[in-house]
Amino acid sequence: QVQLVESGGGLVQPGGSLRLSCAASGSIFAIGAMGWYRQAPGKQRELVARIPSGGTTNYADSVKGRFTSSRDNAENTVYLQMNSLKPEDTAVYYCNADVILAGNYARREYWGRGTQVTVSS
Repeated sequence: QVQLVESGGGLVQPGGSLRLSCAASGSIFAIGAMGWYRQAPGKQRELVARIPSGGTTNYADSVKGRFTSSRDNAENTVYLQMNSLKPEDTAVYYCNADVILAGNYARREYWGRGTQVTVSS
């Protein structure tokens, strides 16, 4: 019914930048919060940034001042600008969205398949 597709991952040197995008499509009436999580090998998935439909974006302490998330509500897209990347930022990054479905107005949480970000020299 709803698909989230991430793009923009890759290999970057420490100190470099990457911009991730995530577009939501399908039977969407409205989207509440959208955000990004990440999971490094052997670790649990953790919040990176989450943007409510209205209000202040919440960032993990480890990325504050380096990462900026934004959204384009008209395009159902969320972005993650990552600057000053560190090796410890290496992980699979997942997009997440709280979606109100068209037709039945049910509320569902959706995840993208993830995009790999590798920070290494």
